[in-house]
Amino acid sequence: MAEQPRGRIAGIDYGTIRIGIALGDLETGIAGPYETYTRCNVDLDAKYFVELASGERLKRFVVGLPVHLDGHESQKSREAREFGAWLGQLTGIPVDYFDERFTSAHAEVILGEANLTKKRRKARIDQLAAQIMLTAYFEAGGQGQESPGSIE
Repeated sequence: MAEQPRGRIAGIDYGTIRIGIALGDLETGIAGPYETYTRCNVDLDAKYFVELASGERLKRFVVGLPVHLDGHESQKSREAREFGAWLGQLTGIPVDYFDERFTSAHAEVILGEANLTKKRRKARIDQLAAQIMLTAYFEAGGQGQESPGSIE
């Protein structure tokens, strides 16, 4: 029986302004919200993600792809793939891509039920969407290998 990879994995809810980040444990398959990063510029963004990868000892990134209902990729999907390619080159860490349809809507419902202010919901929605996507990745069998739910 093959040994499962150990370490942490980061789920990325890509956005042009904010990036939601969730962290998960490859051994347990449990994900939790980590942070919402507000993009600055290429140099500061690079510094942030290199420090995240190193500080959290990441073994893999999973970048969410916003696809259309019919499964076809959108312009945002292409942007997310470009970001994932940049992230992989920058950190030297493998990147998977995973369908993130409805994660932001699901996160909105959860946060709406929590009776948070609009400001607090906005601060948490992207990282919660990343957690929902990363949890789905784990449930689809993603454990550091190409996941059955991955989109290529």
